[in-house]
This record gives sequence, C-alpha cells and structure tokens, in this order.
Amino acid sequence: MTVEDGKAVKMRGNPDQPYTRGALCVKVNRYLEHTQAQDRILHPLRRTGPKGSGQFERISWEEALDEIATRLRGIVDEHGGEAIWPYLGTGSLGYLQGCEGVAGRRFWNMLGASKHSLNICSVAGSLGLARAQGTAGGMDPENFAQAKLILLWGTNTLTSGHHLWKFIQDGRAAGAHVVAIDPIRTRTADQADEHLAIRPGTDAALALGLLHVVLAENAQDEEYLAQHTEGWEDFREEIMDWPVERAAEVTGIPAEAIHRLGTKLAHTRPTAIRATMGIQRHEGGGAAMRTIASIPGVTGDWRHPGGGVAYSTSGHVHLKIDKRNDLLAAPVRTRYMTRLASELDDVKCLWVYAANPLASTSDSNRIRKGLAREDLFTVVMEQFPTDTVDYADIVLPATMQTEHMDLHAGYGHMYLLWNEPAVAPAGEALSTTETFRRLAAHMGLTEPSLYDSDLELAADLLSSGHPSLEGITLDRLRKEGWMRMSYPQPFAPFADGFPTPSGRLRFPRRGKAFVPSLSSRTVGDRLTLITPAAHTFLNSTFANNPELLRRAKEPVVLVNPADAAARGLSTGRRVRVVNHNGYFLADVEVSDRVAKGVVASPKGRWPKLTTGGANPNAVVDERDADMGKGAVYHDNLVELELEPLV
Repeated sequence: MTVEDGKAVKMRGNPDQPYTRGALCVKVNRYLEHTQAQDRILHPLRRTGPKGSGQFERISWEEALDEIATRLRGIVDEHGGEAIWPYLGTGSLGYLQGCEGVAGRRFWNMLGASKHSLNICSVAGSLGLARAQGTAGGMDPENFAQAKLILLWGTNTLTSGHHLWKFIQDGRAAGAHVVAIDPIRTRTADQADEHLAIRPGTDAALALGLLHVVLAENAQDEEYLAQHTEGWEDFREEIMDWPVERAAEVTGIPAEAIHRLGTKLAHTRPTAIRATMGIQRHEGGGAAMRTIASIPGVTGDWRHPGGGVAYSTSGHVHLKIDKRNDLLAAPVRTRYMTRLASELDDVKCLWVYAANPLASTSDSNRIRKGLAREDLFTVVMEQFPTDTVDYADIVLPATMQTEHMDLHAGYGHMYLLWNEPAVAPAGEALSTTETFRRLAAHMGLTEPSLYDSDLELAADLLSSGHPSLEGITLDRLRKEGWMRMSYPQPFAPFADGFPTPSGRLRFPRRGKAFVPSLSSRTVGDRLTLITPAAHTFLNSTFANNPELLRRAKEPVVLVNPADAAARGLSTGRRVRVVNHNGYFLADVEVSDRVAKGVVASPKGRWPKLTTGGANPNAVVDERDADMGKGAVYHDNLVELELEPLV
C-alpha cells in the first residue's frame, strides 16, 4: 500500500506471499477506488422518510448512540433480549471485525439477544464433511500442484478463487488432467481438459457412479479401507446399486463419459478434488459433500500429498474463539440467517452488519415486506447505501479494510494474515469493534471484556495453544504481515487417520449417500435456476462500482437453445424469470453453456440498481438443505415469461 498525505494512492499484491504470488482479482483491483467512492456513507444517519425511501438526515454519533441505547433498553424491558436479532453477514470474514470471531457477541450476550446462525454460505457442506472426516478441513490447495487428476467439481475457480489456478497449472504442466464438473460451461470449464455438464443437485449420484467403475476395476485401496475407514461393507453395497447407466440417467452425463472418468479415477494417484460452496446449495447438499469426501477414502488418495478433497481450509484454523456464553443470564433462541423472511415477525430490533440481506438472502420479497414494518427498529452498520440501508432507522458508517485492524485466515489457504490500518477512517466511520465499545459505554455496561482493544482481542485469538499456531505471535504477525500455520508442507491431513471418535473416515449409511434435491426429482417442463457468482462482484460487494457495473452489463439469463425454441425466445429478449415467490427481469442469452432444463443468472446485483428492482433471490425459496438449514440457491424451479415491449 502506498500512502501519500494520508491518502492511499496505490495498492498491489505481495509477490512474496506463496499463495497469491502478488495477484489481485478483477474486483479487488479496484478496492482503493471503492474506499473513496462518492456514495460512501461517512456519517451517522437517521431516517426521515418512509421505510424503503432511503431518505435520511445526518446526525452525530452521540445522538445515534443515545437513540439506539434508549430503544434497546426499551425493547429488552418490554419484550426481552430475544426480540433483538443481530444479523451478521460474512463481510470480509475478519476475526476481529467480522463473522469469524463473531464480532459483537459479548455485547449481545450482555443484552440476552438472540443468537445468530451464520448458515447461509457453507454449512450443509461443512457438516457433510464433518460427518465423514470429523472436520471440514481437507487438502492444502497448494498441493494441487502434485495432483495427476484434478476434478473441479461445482466450482468456477477463475471467477471465485483464481489463486488456486496457479497450482492447477503447475499440476497440469507436470501432466495432470483437469476435469470441470458443472451445470454451466464456465470460464474454468473452458480452460479445463474436459467438461461434464451435470444436472444440478445430482453430484452424489455421479460420485457413486464413478466409484462403481473404481470397484469394477478392482482399484479400491483395501489397505487404506481396512485401516482408516468404517462402514465400508454397507457403503460398498450402496455403490453397487449405482452402475454407470443409472448414474447417467440421474445426472444427465453420458454413460461413456462417466465410465471414462471413472476409469481414469481408478488408476490415477494422486487425484485432487476441489468442491466449493455452490455444490451444496440444494436440498441434498450435505449428503453430496459427504459422498464426494468418500471418494479418496475408497481410492486411498488421502495417503498422498496432492490427493483428497479441498472444500474449505477453515477447519485447520484453531484460533481461540471465545463466544463468552458465560455473559448470558439464561439460554436464548437461535435465529437462522436463511430464515430472515419468516422469522422477522416477533423481532423488534434487527441489527444488520457486514450483510445486505435484500440483495443476498432467499425470498427477498418477503424480507422487504418485513423490513417495512414501522414497529421494527432497524440499525444498519454499512459503508454504502444498499437496499437494506434504505429500510434502516439508524445507519452507522463502517470502516473498510484500509482503515481498521483485523486478523484473517482465508478459507482457501493455510495462512494467517494481519490487516494493519493504512489510513485514518473516512469521515466519521468507526470499526465494528469500536462501535460496540462505544455503545456499551452509552448503555452503562461495566463488563470489562466489552472494552478490550483490538490488539487485546487479537492476542487472545492467538492464545489457543494449538500446535498449528506454534511460533506465531501477534508481534511477529504484525511485523511480517502473514505467516503459514504450522502444518507440514506438503500436507497430507488424513494419511494416518481422521479426527473422528474412531479415528476413521465414516462412510454414508445405506440409502443416505444421495439425497434428491427438488430440481433432481422434478425433471420435466419447468426449468431449474442456478445463481452462480458474478465475475465482477463479490456476492453483493462491489455491485455499486460504476466500472464493474459497466463490465457486468445488463442482467442476463442463460437459456439452452432447445428451451429457448420451445418458448419462442431469442437472445436479447427481456423476460420475467418467475415462480410462486415473485420474479426478476433479465435479458435472454441463448447458449449451449447450460444444459437443457437449466437456466442460470449470476447473483450479486443490488435490486435498486437493477431494472425491475429485483435480483435472482426474488425467486429463491426459503427452504432448508439436508444439514444445518443451509440455503438452496441452486434448487429452484422457474418459468420464463416475455416482458411486454414498451
């Protein structure tokens, strides 16, 4: 970071960082511009117009905190603390300022507020992996360079994790074969050696079909199975129920393609599988990840560096996360992030931070109606005037990465990173931690831990005593900027067993390996909508950047030529993508990038900056995945209706 006269003027990646090697993505390349944007919120605001109007007046921090403290006390006295919902999003995933360390939890516990379950992103897959492996942690992504077969399964690496691509390319240069398994022929699929267009929600069926070929080739690792797994005989019978022909019928992938890949899987060590969050956003998402995690247990790939499954490295992070439940006077209810539309009725205060639910949460039309309630006191801590901000009673300006301290541990690598502020906060913006310290003081709370400084909080995080943190001190981390956690390199996490009670990989029970999703069991005239990540936005972050909006162009929906012909649609025609929840507008792009029966429209746009005032979440069901009440963003049935020409 280059700072001149107190202003950040240049930012670049650190070429010495082993994972990023100095590269920045198309989004973060514009980060400094984003911090200095004209629409940045710089002062506390109070609503003056109707909810949703975005009409506010500037007030002081003193006025804002006084009003908030008064309202919170009144709600606690009249309705109890559980009527307060601290709705925390993933934001920048900081351990100080964000969701990873559960920012603000101490304060909310003192009030007895409802607990908030961050179940919107990856929970179904994480739980599926944990049931198999004892942890969601898996491969070190850097070890993809050692793989000889690489399966990019439901992940668009070049859009949503491009740093990994360097290691994939290293593996490819040494002879690795790269296969993209995805309902869409993405940028990544274009660069792969092979693309298998799978029907959404049928990934577990493909895994079982591939394993059927492995068994037919007698290529299972009997020694590894005997020493490090449990439930094999039962799971083996399940696999035998999934011959290639059945897997092909369910997945939509030709039987010869499944057989070809299964044969390659049977005889190629090590095989690395990259499966990320999109793969588990359907009714059977947890089971899908558990079954995919079983593949290297059968083939013995967990023996080898460069073999196994990489979903999230967060399971290898062992910081001390002190949620301070001792501050609670009594147990409180848990509210689920994905259930905002249906669980707002008895909420009297919604406090939103590091989140933009009107752009990012399922069933957004019902959420909008809930936020319009006059008796709902809504506070939003934000950097920009999002759709959610428009419904706030009080808006508090929040700092950005260049302006506050934070400790990070990315879920795609094995490093801890320190974020030191480079410049003073813009306007009157405050960090999340400082906001809660000031609010605690305004409410007269005397619990000492509410006033811990950021450095004290960071030192506490590093004090878990886990071997992975050996040699990592706060002073050293601040000086060096990043440090690899103390894991061997190369890293084979389950070569000698698993962190389960038995020390073994737990295969799915018979009949539980494949849980059909709504879309996989409803193959017919209706279309399955999937909402992949946009190349220019990070969820809804950066979706107000003028240049990135220009690059994103108008919202589109990809439609297979057969589906377009059946509906009389052509490229460029505007349609309503509609179901029982509502609709959003998009321009048709007729393309063989999606299979028949599948349509795709990228997520992330702010509704108020979008023609028609809605994004794909207007039609996404508020339903649960099979584990953790995960979201079902890729498991929704829609139809396409022509928008009348004007």
